[in-house]
Amino acid sequence: MKISELARRTDVPVPTLKFYLRDGLLHPGQSLNRTQASYDDSHVERTRLVRALTESAGLDLAAVRAVLAVLEQQPADWTQFLGQVQLASNSPHEQDDRPDDASDAWSQQAHELMAELGWRIDPGSPLITRLAGQLRAAEQGGVRRMPDSLRRWAESARLAAQADLATVPDDPVGALRQVVVGTALIDPVLATLRRLAQQHEAVTSLSAPPT
Repeated sequence: MKISELARRTDVPVPTLKFYLRDGLLHPGQSLNRTQASYDDSHVERTRLVRALTESAGLDLAAVRAVLAVLEQQPADWTQFLGQVQLASNSPHEQDDRPDDASDAWSQQAHELMAELGWRIDPGSPLITRLAGQLRAAEQGGVRRMPDSLRRWAESARLAAQADLATVPDDPVGALRQVVVGTALIDPVLATLRRLAQQHEAVTSLSAPPT
């Protein structure tokens, strides 16, 4: 198909497709002559993926490149691969406020939470450092009763993680794609569901008869 047909099938303008091609987000088509190339279903799939990552997941182009790079790798093991996916698909809204000292109180709190929950997490994981920075930012921002709520949030997160892994197909290629794309695209869904649940809980508590 010509690039105009690719634009029609993906609802992405031709200038944007040309940018994807120049930037390496979209692999080159088969050259027909000096000025024209032919594209196929793999270009349709990749274009839709890039659009989903940028528009639905809210990733910037650097993060999209990182996700695409991970997608094309074969994992040495699932733990290493999942870590690469998580770091590659960070959304802009995710705080990356890291403590100045890895041994400070927030880092200790993050490690103690993992131990209390019994979660099998690499102690050197960058996500532990990130969690420590986020705990610091929340506390300094005036979030109240955070220690009391932290375990409940973690338990809710584990339920979400179990639901995530339940969607992973058996075939290796499908599993890779599901982990990479799902991690990026489902985060905004979880955030929206949380806000909807907050509205429900607020209305329910206000309408509940006094005891």
